[in-house]
Amino acid sequence: MCMDHKYQNVPQFDSASFAGQLARSLQIIYGSAFNEEIVNRILFMTNNRLPSQPEWNEKDVLLITYGNSIISKNEIPLRTLKAFLLERFKGVVSGVHILPFFPYSSDDGFAVTDYLQVNPVLGDWDDIAAISREFNLMVDLVVNHVSSKHPWFLNFLADRNPWKSYFISANPVTDYRMVVRPRSSPLFSEFETVEGVKPVWTTFSADQADLNYANPEVLIEMIRVLLFYIHHDARFIRLDAIAYLWKCKGTPCIHLKETHEVVKLLRNIASYVCPGTLIITETNVPNKENWSYFGNGDEAHMVYQFSLPPLVLQAIFSGNSKFLTGWARTMPLTRNDQTFLNYTASHDGIGIRPLEGIISDAAMDELIRGMIDFGALISTKTNTDGSTGTYEINITYFDAMKGTKRGIDLLQEPRFLCSQTIMTALKGIPAFYIHSFLATPNDVQEVEKTGRARSINRKQLNLEELNNMFSHDDKLRRIFNELLRMLQIRRNHPAFHPSSMQEVMEIDDRLFSFLRYYEFSGEKIYCLSNITNKAVDIFPGAQYNIGGIDLLSGERFACEARINFIPYQTRWILEI
Repeated sequence: MCMDHKYQNVPQFDSASFAGQLARSLQIIYGSAFNEEIVNRILFMTNNRLPSQPEWNEKDVLLITYGNSIISKNEIPLRTLKAFLLERFKGVVSGVHILPFFPYSSDDGFAVTDYLQVNPVLGDWDDIAAISREFNLMVDLVVNHVSSKHPWFLNFLADRNPWKSYFISANPVTDYRMVVRPRSSPLFSEFETVEGVKPVWTTFSADQADLNYANPEVLIEMIRVLLFYIHHDARFIRLDAIAYLWKCKGTPCIHLKETHEVVKLLRNIASYVCPGTLIITETNVPNKENWSYFGNGDEAHMVYQFSLPPLVLQAIFSGNSKFLTGWARTMPLTRNDQTFLNYTASHDGIGIRPLEGIISDAAMDELIRGMIDFGALISTKTNTDGSTGTYEINITYFDAMKGTKRGIDLLQEPRFLCSQTIMTALKGIPAFYIHSFLATPNDVQEVEKTGRARSINRKQLNLEELNNMFSHDDKLRRIFNELLRMLQIRRNHPAFHPSSMQEVMEIDDRLFSFLRYYEFSGEKIYCLSNITNKAVDIFPGAQYNIGGIDLLSGERFACEARINFIPYQTRWILEI
């Protein structure tokens, strides 16, 4: 972090306070089953401490990619990825989230068969280390479940100790109707064991068996994995599907207090072993539930802004910022060591549950119908009453910008850039899915090949073909270069620091407007985006007193003067 920045996000622990924190968390998690031996085992595991990681700042930007999103003939994919990152992103992107790069059996990596190995199809730990020397590394801790081919589960099926209590079998007298379901697949899947057929808890699919954290040995195993990743230079630890971790009969089995305490525990362990290691929660749930993983300033360092992708999309699709502005005004104040992970696209679809309670049912239905017209597929979930509801919209974010509620038009490119500029300026750290940088259209062929809706947004690109596209595809070059230019501007302004202040403004429903303010230097940047397909001319007036230089266009505006926008134009007006 630059020396003149005053924010501090690397708390220090001494061994005594760390031991006390461990004991308190474990007592909450295990109650009467708690014993000091668990504390002592974790203390022994965490003896090997590492130097602090640097603090975050306005230069932090993440790229999200699979290890084989970019491939080249006769080359290890992770080596191809490193070369591509260095050529195209060095000096602009600070970190890379390589989606699960472990051996797996399904779900494109999220059904892990070995947490401690790199998938040999992708490369090895030396290849991961080579990338982590150039970019901060985000690693997935797939904490809720393992593959049905994982050795732990195979030993469970064979009724071997200690693994026979690592998983959860259905209790015939328990009513599971209250359990929240993120999928429309069954909650339990049947497996042949040495004791006969057993129904096993499988939240996400029949190939992903949920772990039983009521057994402390499971938590110990996962802490061992966490430490392994930290010692392999992981700066960011993403807790996949963390919300479903703890199960308790008679509850929805989501967001339970034990789950929140596990997040706190893992944060404390990471911060003790390597201060500056950041815990990120992945909780694709309604908005307030998602933000609850900040805890009382003692849980996640970063929380995914799951409501942001569908809200930005809905605002631009409708040409009205009402819902987006209303949501942004409710963003919680965070401590200086906590912030948001902002994104618009990822390897998954655009979640709909995070819109619950924020937009009207009519606006939701209109958006879903519009996305279907733009080529989207719809994934569903099972509600607690047994009915089926929409879980996510499966579409590339670029193709989601094909048009508005009035239909497809010729403004896809500026509309898409508008969405990315909004995301980049908001409080937090921006994360770009690789297919957003490359303006990738829907991959219909891959959906037909796999039969999975999410394949629409997981296209694998050949490096040679991609380089040819950079040479000959004007649209790709324009979008890619404009995103890089925007990020270079962001890097030079501490008002965009992840911990700097933010004030959402209500100027005009045709705009989405907010102020970023760096309190230690007084730098103010007014971020104003025209989210409509029409030119807009506004007069902010004395209420906001906006004036200065637009960092994106170079234009100057006197205080209280009229400000004009072409369709989908964003202005970052630096007060001078």
